Amino acid sequence: MTTSVLFLCTGNSARSVIAEALLKQIGGADFEAFSAGTDPKGLNPHTVKVLEQEHLDPADFHSKNMNEFIGREFDYVITVCDQAAERCPIFPGDPERIHWSFPDPAAVEGAEAVKMAAFLEVLGGLRRRIEPFVIVARDAAKVAGRN
Repeated sequence: MTTSVLFLCTGNSARSVIAEALLKQIGGADFEAFSAGTDPKGLNPHTVKVLEQEHLDPADFHSKNMNEFIGREFDYVITVCDQAAERCPIFPGDPERIHWSFPDPAAVEGAEAVKMAAFLEVLGGLRRRIEPFVIVARDAAKVAGRN
């Protein structure tokens, strides 16, 4: 059995999608990763570029509403923006709730290089959170008998 994780943000256009992609890449078969938004807006074009730079196929990801996951059990629900943390519903099975606050790179204005830098900064920050999370979650899964 794998460890299931739902990443939530407001638009599901950048932060939560990048987190989902990174967990799938870093965690591999030990994890089932999903992402959704409280108010999904579709993938940001810069998210697509970041995923491509990470050698992840953007076609594997799309914006989803968190309501698609109501009633589903997760081991972890991780919010990656403050607004989503405030609006996060209760999921069955009492998943561990984690909050990682990241600024919205889609809100950055300016030249293309400035926008891309904001997305890459979020990518790096998420990677720094997800790498140790994978280690801890794998250990917790072993203790719980899930892996």
